[in-house]
Amino acid sequence: MSTPDLAAKASATSGSDTWHTTAVGSGLRSLHLADGPHGLRKQPEEGDHLGIGDSLPATCFPPAVGLGATWNPALVRRVGEALGTEAGAMGVDVLLGPGMNIKRSPLCGRNFEYVSEDPHVTARIAAALVEGIQSRGVGACVKHFAANNQETDRMRVSADVDDRTLREIYLRAFEEVITTTRPSMVMCSYNRVNGVHTSQDPWLLTELLRGEWGFDGVVVSDWGAVVDRVAAVRAGLDLEMPPSGTDQEVVDAVERGELEESVLDTVMERLGRLQERVSADTSRSPEHDAHDALAREAAREALVLLRNDGGALPLDPARPVAVIGEFARTPRYQGGGSSHVVPTRVHSALESLTGAVPGGVAFAPGFRLDGTADPALVEEAVSTASAADTAVVFLGLPEAAESEGYDRTTLDLPADQTALLARIREVSERVVVVLSNGGVVSVSDWEHHADAVLEGWLLGQAGGAAVADVLTGAVSPSGRLTETVPLRLSDHASYLAFPGEHGRSVYGEGVFVGYRYFDTLERPVAYPFGHGLTYTEFAYSDLEVTADGEDSWRVALTVANTGERAAAEVVQLYAGVEQEYPTRPRRELRGFAKVFLEPGRSERVELALTGRDLSTWDPEHQRWSLAGGTYTVAVGASSRDIRLTAEVSAPGDRFVPPLTADSTVGEWRTHPVGGPVMAELRTGMPGLSEVPEDLLRMADSMPLATLRTFGLGVTAEMVDLLVEDVEARRQAAIARGEITG
Repeated sequence: MSTPDLAAKASATSGSDTWHTTAVGSGLRSLHLADGPHGLRKQPEEGDHLGIGDSLPATCFPPAVGLGATWNPALVRRVGEALGTEAGAMGVDVLLGPGMNIKRSPLCGRNFEYVSEDPHVTARIAAALVEGIQSRGVGACVKHFAANNQETDRMRVSADVDDRTLREIYLRAFEEVITTTRPSMVMCSYNRVNGVHTSQDPWLLTELLRGEWGFDGVVVSDWGAVVDRVAAVRAGLDLEMPPSGTDQEVVDAVERGELEESVLDTVMERLGRLQERVSADTSRSPEHDAHDALAREAAREALVLLRNDGGALPLDPARPVAVIGEFARTPRYQGGGSSHVVPTRVHSALESLTGAVPGGVAFAPGFRLDGTADPALVEEAVSTASAADTAVVFLGLPEAAESEGYDRTTLDLPADQTALLARIREVSERVVVVLSNGGVVSVSDWEHHADAVLEGWLLGQAGGAAVADVLTGAVSPSGRLTETVPLRLSDHASYLAFPGEHGRSVYGEGVFVGYRYFDTLERPVAYPFGHGLTYTEFAYSDLEVTADGEDSWRVALTVANTGERAAAEVVQLYAGVEQEYPTRPRRELRGFAKVFLEPGRSERVELALTGRDLSTWDPEHQRWSLAGGTYTVAVGASSRDIRLTAEVSAPGDRFVPPLTADSTVGEWRTHPVGGPVMAELRTGMPGLSEVPEDLLRMADSMPLATLRTFGLGVTAEMVDLLVEDVEARRQAAIARGEITG
């Protein structure tokens, strides 16, 4: 086999066309990439260059907003297996998904493609999807790396986020998925992070991703995200997609000595490992019937029952039912943009309810999907509802309201829909609202008109059938919110800084994202993170927290179904620490389990808690830090429905940092090694010993070196000797195993 020349190596760093990598000699074959976070989007050979509107039919599963709401990694893995099977059957080597970005603001236009405002549930759901896809010989590509939390100015905007927040919120899910599942690809995002485009950020793509996390796959650009080809290759970007025709720039850079040719050899090695890992099985036919049934199962578990006053649901089969709202007949089942799937079939709620309700249903569209007012439709809907005991009203966001490429500007439902609901309430004994939306919507202005509210998200092609299953009681709802529903948009922590201005979005809320903000400040919300009702009741008891090794605990409890219907409970484990002046969230999700129980049955649930779960990122010393102390362990049905609590004591990691002349007097006085030395020094020096304690406290914020300027007898030489002495003592304590450093 001949060795590729420089031009051939450079060509490997970009695609051969929109969806294929470049073949190089006999060593590298061309790999086929395809969109597909929730369904395969492969264009026909004669289709348009992106294939958004004319892709081949494939099963459209619930988007990430729905899969996340299932809180069921085992189910999501099965969805991943189905996605991998369909991709392999169509000759696709790598599926571009899942999306893993955090829902910093409910306005992000692409929130339907993302799982949650919380990194833990994001990681668990995304990892399950990756494992399922890759179990079928197809690679998964996690995206968009990193801090891609808005669509406004997405090609240029800088996400200005501090190091601790970046690590604890926006990188944490990526870290867990990459280190535990070994995805084949990571896709960099369009945006900049702290001023640097992610496609050419060596810290992000090489130091962190490969050096610290050990990623050995291929880094691909988002389509059109590369700004500087040479800088991108140098930073660790393996593959530019689609090709921009600038391979010669890479060749020229090598010839000028600005880029090492060995970098291109490394890219070739990574692409070679990737093609060895993927083995798409084109001999299998897509199991569309079975996958449609799986899509229905996933959609059922994604539905979140927000409220159910007076047992309005499930529907009483003896009561006449009116179905109101065009979404019942013309479902919105996915968002707009690159993830758009051409489904193999579509189930409408109207069709499914008509077959599931013994007496049939009466239907009226009530409104137009384009928002155009139509008084005749309203009057028809009111008349239809007045003739039935129960009105099931389908409301939601029109397709144009949320999509890749732009953000929303409001959380409100269209005014014509809420006005219709008010009219329906006047004539209907019972009103049930079913929502269709990819991002959360405000409910506080209209939910008093409803006895029950069922959050339907975007549920994929079988969503209509799933809605009928839950409304009629064929199954109990079991979905839970993965994001907080605020009372008002202005209540949200990101409100004043989203989407930013002048090319920058400042993440001023820090680690207090979503429920971390609302719960820490005890702000009222419409519905809290983790909330969701069922058609039964669950009791929690017998909480036990036992040590399971150093900085490791096992949290066990019993969950019992005390009602009369089979259903599932999502047991949620939170951990936190009480602080008078909070520097960390009051509680954070650290584990969960979905438990299916028959009436009268109970199950013992065990969840793990680790020192890493209790740690925070120390930006000064670039490490995870576990502070010694007492932590609260809370178990419940949502972040605000805590049923059981306990405490654990953590000894901490005993990390003691070095002290310098620039360390403050306060840092010296509280330092385990420097503190006693400072006390000795103060006793032995008249100038310092005579300083009253209250004045010394005033100096706590001053660097130690400044003491030489106050006539206290402290010299620069003394400071240097003090630093040397304390560092020697610190090193000795480290050697004895008393502390870490």
